[in-house]
Amino acid sequence: MIHQTAVIDKSAVIEENVEIGPYTVIGFETVIKSGTKIHGQAVIEYSEIGSNCEIFNFASVGKRPQDLKYRGEKTKVIVGDGTTIRECVTLNRGTVAGSQTVVGKNCLLMSCAHIAHDCLIGDDVIIGYSTGIAGHVEIGDCAVLSASIGVHQFCKIGKSVIIGAGSMINMDVVPYVMVQGDRAVLIGLNLIGLKRKKMQLSEIEDIKKAYRILFMSKLSLEEAMAEIENSTSSYVKDIAAFIKASQRGITRPKR
Repeated sequence: MIHQTAVIDKSAVIEENVEIGPYTVIGFETVIKSGTKIHGQAVIEYSEIGSNCEIFNFASVGKRPQDLKYRGEKTKVIVGDGTTIRECVTLNRGTVAGSQTVVGKNCLLMSCAHIAHDCLIGDDVIIGYSTGIAGHVEIGDCAVLSASIGVHQFCKIGKSVIIGAGSMINMDVVPYVMVQGDRAVLIGLNLIGLKRKKMQLSEIEDIKKAYRILFMSKLSLEEAMAEIENSTSSYVKDIAAFIKASQRGITRPKR
């Protein structure tokens, strides 16, 4: 059902079984896929919204990036199937021509969260109330960011990471860990998250061993990397590959 007060641009594509509430604006070059529900007074443009999503009141999706480099290039936002965007979330499109801000499947963006231009958010990610994600940030699958977190531009957050409320992230966060603080420090492994992923105990032990070598031994990072790169565990290989690709440096425990 589309409310009679909704404003829908002629270029928009609205599939079957979509609900659009009162005073919502669906702007230029927007696709809304089947089963999605959009509550009243949301604004969406230059976006592709997947199936069975829910977008709540006053959310702003696909508006121009808050980036002084932006010169009106054609960019977009992509939101995966099953994702929920709560009240007053802002989700900006990319900056450079052809670029995208991407949110994966089955994510939850809680009220007042901000996702800036050119971010890449994986599947099953939770972003808490009033958390701000700056431009070009990458967040891996199943990460959980609690309330009132700030993430510096170009940071990378690995898979299955959990970040405590009020943290300030200015370096990359390796997969499968917990961090908190201003500036955030490593406080251990996200063991609850790993168990929820139904990992085998042997797989969790592999990750624990790699963690101890990287962050609890007296080895240099180069020496520790040489140790863990011999592991046959795909999860440890994820950690090693993440560290190799890091350009900002990685978050470590407090010394």
